[in-house]
Amino acid sequence: MIQCNSVILVEDEIDVREAAQLTLELEGFQVIPCSRAQQALQLINLDFAGVVVTDVKMPGINGIQLLQKISEIDDELPVIVVTGHGDIAMAVQAVRIGAYNFIEKPVAPEQLISEVSRALQTRQLVIENRDLKRQLSKQHSIDSKILGTSAVINQLKASIKNLADADVDILIHGETGTGKELVASCLHQFSKRNGAEFVALNCGALPESVIESELFGHEAGAFTGANKQRIGKIEYADGGTLFLDELESMPMQLQIKLLRVLQERKLERLGGNNSIKVDIRVIAATKCDLLEAANAGLFREDLYYRLNVATLNLPALRERAADIPLSFKTFVLQAAQRFSRVEPSLNAEQIQLLCQQHWRGNVRELQHEADRFVLGISALLTNSVASSPMPVNPTDNLPQQLASFEKRLIGNALQQTSGKIQEAADLLKIPRKKLYLRMLKLEIDKTSFGDNTTEPPL
Repeated sequence: MIQCNSVILVEDEIDVREAAQLTLELEGFQVIPCSRAQQALQLINLDFAGVVVTDVKMPGINGIQLLQKISEIDDELPVIVVTGHGDIAMAVQAVRIGAYNFIEKPVAPEQLISEVSRALQTRQLVIENRDLKRQLSKQHSIDSKILGTSAVINQLKASIKNLADADVDILIHGETGTGKELVASCLHQFSKRNGAEFVALNCGALPESVIESELFGHEAGAFTGANKQRIGKIEYADGGTLFLDELESMPMQLQIKLLRVLQERKLERLGGNNSIKVDIRVIAATKCDLLEAANAGLFREDLYYRLNVATLNLPALRERAADIPLSFKTFVLQAAQRFSRVEPSLNAEQIQLLCQQHWRGNVRELQHEADRFVLGISALLTNSVASSPMPVNPTDNLPQQLASFEKRLIGNALQQTSGKIQEAADLLKIPRKKLYLRMLKLEIDKTSFGDNTTEPPL
């Protein structure tokens, strides 16, 4: 949050200016003294986090003229006018045209401090409201949805913008946690269909006996327990977008029915005979190669080609490590707001440690790590083994420094594998037995990394 604490002090008399500057600085304000109005105008913009205190009678541009010019730049910037006794009428005029208030000379220190404090509080509210409006306006931009500035992410954003209004069926391919549903949601949000529903269905989360009814709906009496008519996901998405996640899990029989819907844009509810027209866009997501699955007889090849009008390949997080700091900091801010916690700060070493991780769960895993960091339970960023500062105690000798570094490397490997020794040994490219012995010597407990299972004999 920007802290409003600056005061531009415009006064041509050096003694008066220095006295007012000293008064304000003793109270902790940051004072920018100016002997002429022209100097002050060079410092003022919409983001200036402060207020202006100006004399009225000055050579060149006087206080009233300065007020008018400031109003043209930012009419919400508080300007306090300081006037002599004979200039009261001019000061009242200044307030009428937008001055925050006026103070009569000679100015009592406590009055100056009080007026400046109140004006800064007003400015603080203005700045906060503007910042909030900026944030709200960005909520609808793709940069606020898809985090990152790497070349591969910028290309993905460009592809989303290009395909959003193309109104073609799209196939999204990516590992678990790469944000396939988020990308599908962006395609819907930035399309002309955004006024209708975005309907998501995870094909792998429902048993085969249920998914057909979920997709196509049913008529009353279609099967035992079907007491009334039910609209399916496809029909509910009419006019909008249907997102099918884990498409590779869809039963072969339903793949045939889905293909017919995609070709004819019609469906029949279970137990019904009427063809119902649907205007939908289908976005399907998968973490496997559907063409390979089709060649193996596990997926219909004709459905693959019907959906594969356009394909978006989402990169794994490890392939765009440069995006990790921005993404993690954003997730930390969101988590702090969600959990009503103070946002913790990150140091350079912690950021480096984040960038070194494999992140098998991709963005989803990174977001969960941010949640744990905010809650103070991040083993990765707070565990003494995994994140102790690299500079070792200067009193340590070389063997002690080497042991400390080795302990850190082993800790990182165990963190990435949730304490599984064999997987950690594979990462470190050493035999499992050797890793186990090094852990005993260095007093590293695998259970602190999440694995509570009993190890098999070495």
